[in-house]
Amino acid sequence: MRGIETPITKVRRQVFEEIARIAFNSTSQSMNDDIEAVPYKIVNEDTELYRESIYQSREIVRERVRLAMGMSLRPEDRMVHLTAGIEESNISEKYYEPPLMQVIPSACNACEEKGYEVSDMCKGCVAHPCRQVCPVGAITMVKNKSYIDQSKCIKCGKCKAICPYDAISKKERPCQKACGVGAVKSDKLGRAYIDNDKCVSCGQCMVSCPFGAISDKSQVFQLCRALKEGQEIIAEIAPAFVGQFGPNITPRNIKAALQELGFSEVYETALGADIGAIAEAHHYVEKVVTGELPFLLTSCCPAWSVLAKKYFPDLADKVSQELTPMVATARTIKQEHPNAKVVFIGPCASKKLEASRRTVRSDVDFVITFEELQGMFDAKNIDLTKFEAESSFHNATGAGRGYAVAGGVASAIERCINEYYPGTEVKIEHAEGLAECKKILTLAKAGKKNGCLIEGMGCPGGCVAGAGTNIPIAKAQKALADFVKNSTKPLPPKELEEIELK
Repeated sequence: MRGIETPITKVRRQVFEEIARIAFNSTSQSMNDDIEAVPYKIVNEDTELYRESIYQSREIVRERVRLAMGMSLRPEDRMVHLTAGIEESNISEKYYEPPLMQVIPSACNACEEKGYEVSDMCKGCVAHPCRQVCPVGAITMVKNKSYIDQSKCIKCGKCKAICPYDAISKKERPCQKACGVGAVKSDKLGRAYIDNDKCVSCGQCMVSCPFGAISDKSQVFQLCRALKEGQEIIAEIAPAFVGQFGPNITPRNIKAALQELGFSEVYETALGADIGAIAEAHHYVEKVVTGELPFLLTSCCPAWSVLAKKYFPDLADKVSQELTPMVATARTIKQEHPNAKVVFIGPCASKKLEASRRTVRSDVDFVITFEELQGMFDAKNIDLTKFEAESSFHNATGAGRGYAVAGGVASAIERCINEYYPGTEVKIEHAEGLAECKKILTLAKAGKKNGCLIEGMGCPGGCVAGAGTNIPIAKAQKALADFVKNSTKPLPPKELEEIELK
């Protein structure tokens, strides 16, 4: 549903806009009242009704407001005020507190889990092949139509596959279908909940739910407050930004609009990707080609990295130890601006937790998505077409910018190896989507991918398909391809591997 202006995306963005506006404009005396007013501003008598009642719609917006301010959902078994906990959230140092992905109970439709059902397309054909192929005898003829006894059905799908009229439909809960690690479960009321021991925070369940029942926490409120206070804040923006804010919006427009928001400088995260491409090229040649490691797993996608370490712990040492582009860029910024706050702006929900992890210092103070950034622009009434910086982004290469699409990471590393280690044979594998990522890790564990550089992307399509994007994936891929093609430098210089990022 990415790139389609649905009622769900409209409400999400209205919430981000209102929370950003409150952070920028409200005083400490008026803040609580302003927050309380948001559900009534977004849902009123003039609003098209999509839920059972205006009261349910407002209740859902209230929970969205809490998540947009970085707070957790309120419990269902006791009264908690909408603004409870705001004092702890009203600080610029507040990181995300897991769980990041949360199901809003009042919004969940309690969709049925996987199953098969005969539709009115059934012709009651004489052959009734569906009944013949059913291995457990779950299908009978009722009033000359096929009928599936759900108590017997084992959900094998053979009936659907053989029906000549496509009269048997497969029912799947969209959020469960989108989750490649089986983290979405059902509670005792049939509503979805997320098993946080399994979740890798990719956000695909969130963007797949047609009821908007799943959302993630945001730092929009904290970031806007920090900008309002006039702190030195520097943005690093992921290469997937192209096209996300309009078809004719250039890097100069983006840079100027960010400066209008209050950012002191803007860097490309692709700069860190360039550093990583050279480092991982060197790592592959030194470790895999020599046989010291059987294969190398890329590390730039946090959902993929967490998947590998959580579900395949014995492969943890095969995940590259090089800094991710986000962290490498942040380290570069902090070396030049030690007192600045760093904001990563990108398409990814999982980056929010990567920034707050303690095992590797990220040097990233805030993470917001393109969707959240659009809310900030709207809150400040910033029309990007009206702003243009004197200079564009010139500090990254096409290779680093290409990290934003599936296959782009491995391609950049391979090109660096071919350029700087000529004659070296490179074996490339890549997977996109968590289900495919699990498959390739299973093969690697079984010794089927020895000698390979294996790239994994949690989102099908890569970063341009992340949960925080604004436009359809195909459009984003096209815009990114043009951005890469028009880069003045195709590859990073080998000297980048000598940069020391402590």
